Amino acid sequence: MYVVLGASGRAGGEVAHALIERGEAVRVVVRRREQGEKWRIRGAEVAVANIEDAEEMIDALRGASGAFLLNPPPVSGDPYAQTEKFGAALADAARKARLPKAVILSSIGAQHASGTGIIATLHRFETLLDGAASSIAFMRSGYFVETWREVAQTVMSDSVLPTFIDPSRKIPMASTIDVGRTAADLLGEEWSGKRVVELAGPEEWSAGDVASAFSGVLGRPVTPVLVPPEDRAALLAEEGVLGEVADALLGMYEGIANGLFARQKDTEHRRGIVSLKTAIERLIAKS
Repeated sequence: MYVVLGASGRAGGEVAHALIERGEAVRVVVRRREQGEKWRIRGAEVAVANIEDAEEMIDALRGASGAFLLNPPPVSGDPYAQTEKFGAALADAARKARLPKAVILSSIGAQHASGTGIIATLHRFETLLDGAASSIAFMRSGYFVETWREVAQTVMSDSVLPTFIDPSRKIPMASTIDVGRTAADLLGEEWSGKRVVELAGPEEWSAGDVASAFSGVLGRPVTPVLVPPEDRAALLAEEGVLGEVADALLGMYEGIANGLFARQKDTEHRRGIVSLKTAIERLIAKS
C-alpha cells in the first residue's frame, strides 16, 4: 500500500494516477472527503486527514510500504512558518507510523538555504524530513510545465506569453506527468538511507520554447514577453496572490535570474519522456 499526499493537486494527482495504472494499492490523503470520491471510484482507499493533526496523519500513514509526501503550496500567510509547522508534523507522524520509505517532492535549487524565494522553503522541508523514514528520497523537480496554465488564457486570447523568466534562459522544466511516473518508480525501488534525485524533462527549455510550443499547438505565432520586475507584484495581486506568498514567489524568479535554479553535479539525474508540445497540448485541453 502506497500513501499519496496532495492527490487533489498537480503532482500528487499524477503520482496517484501512475501508481493506480501500475496496479498498486493506493491510499490518497485528502483534507475533505468529497475530494477523494474520484479516487475511490478508481479503487483507491481514501484517508481524510489534516497534516497538522498528528493522530490523523499517523493513521493515514500506518501500514504503508511507502509514501509520497509534499509541502502543500501556501495560499496565504508566511510560507516559511507554514513549512516549519507542516514539516515538523509530517516528520513526527512518519516516525510514529514507522514509515519505511518516503519520496519527498522538492525542487531543483533546494540545495540553497536562501536566495531562491519559495524554493528555500523546500530546503528547510528537506532538513525537517531528513531521517523520517529509513529509506528517503528527495525528488527535486524542475519547473512544472503545467505552471504555464496560469497564463494560458492570455496566450489563447492575445497570442502573447507573459513570463517572469527571460525568454532566452533555458532552465530545467518537467511535466507533472513525468513527476508522477518518476515518484512511482522511486517508490518501487529498494534502497536504504537518503537519496537526492533531480528530475528534468527530455531537455532544458526556455520561456521562448514554451511560446513556440503554444504556437505549434494553436497554429499561430505566440510571442513571449518578459514582465519587468517592477510590474510583477501587481500582476500577482490581480490573480489574488498577495503579501508574503507573493514575495516568496517573486524571490523564486530572482533566484532563477541569478542562476540558482540549476542542477547539481553530485546528485542522481533523471529525465522525463514527456515532450514540451505534449505537455502544452494537454494544458490547453484543460484550460
